[in-house]
Amino acid sequence: MLMNLIINLITGGIGGNLAGALFKKLSLGLVGNTIAGALGGGAGGAILNNLLGTDLATGGLNIGSILGSFVGGGGVMAIAGAIRGMMSK
Repeated sequence: MLMNLIINLITGGIGGNLAGALFKKLSLGLVGNTIAGALGGGAGGAILNNLLGTDLATGGLNIGSILGSFVGGGGVMAIAGAIRGMMSK
C-alpha cells in the first residue's frame, strides 16, 4: 500500500512537470510543478485505484491508477497555475 502511494506521488510529479513544460504560461516552476503534481497524483491514483476495484490491503497496483496519477498530477498543476495567473492580475 505504501509502495502504491509512492509510485502515485512520483508519477504525479512527473505528470505535473510534463504539464508545466507543455503549458509554459501555467507553469509553477520545477518545485511548484512537482509539488502540485504529487498532490494530484496521490489523489488521482487513489481514486482510480478504488474505482477500478484494486484491493489496497493486498498491495495491488494497476496501470489505471498509474495513468490516473499521471493525469491527476498534470491536471492539478494546470489548475493551480491558472489560479495563480488569475490572482496576479
